[in-house]
Amino acid sequence: MLEELIIAGFGGQGVMSMGQLITYAGMIENKNVAWIPSYGPEMRGGTANCAVTISDREISSPVVTEPTSVIIMNQPSLTRFLPTLKPGGLLLINSSLVSADISRNDLRVLEIPSNELANEKLNNTRVANIIILGAYIESTKVVTIDSIVESLKKVLPERRHNLIPLNRQALELGAEFARLAKV
Repeated sequence: MLEELIIAGFGGQGVMSMGQLITYAGMIENKNVAWIPSYGPEMRGGTANCAVTISDREISSPVVTEPTSVIIMNQPSLTRFLPTLKPGGLLLINSSLVSADISRNDLRVLEIPSNELANEKLNNTRVANIIILGAYIESTKVVTIDSIVESLKKVLPERRHNLIPLNRQALELGAEFARLAKV
């Protein structure tokens, strides 16, 4: 198994946190992992992306140029990373913020209104990224939701551990969305 993922959006959307969570979850599950962050000139509001590689074998290069999956949180990231996605790859889009007119028919596409779901179902838009993460986990099975929840203890500062139950709800909501979409 080799999963190469790009997560991209604006700074402040939780792009780096998602990458860290997947990476830690892979380590918990004794998989080989790599995480490479990339920031634009500004932190919050600027562009941000990260590359995550998870494998059951050694990783020869942590650089991801042709991802097997891409998570898109904003419009500029769709333009930038859609052409790099391998044929047959998985494209997850935050349809709350991204208007997707995908001309490629060689992809599995899951459009998730994560901001609306976070607001309407969980009353907290800060977990929109975690909803998409749950959909990704359900769609790829690259790690388990339980490992992601365990990873939250490492990624979130201790003073924020009270948010772990909310994050679990967001992961499960995203996983349910993916199951119903059957991508």
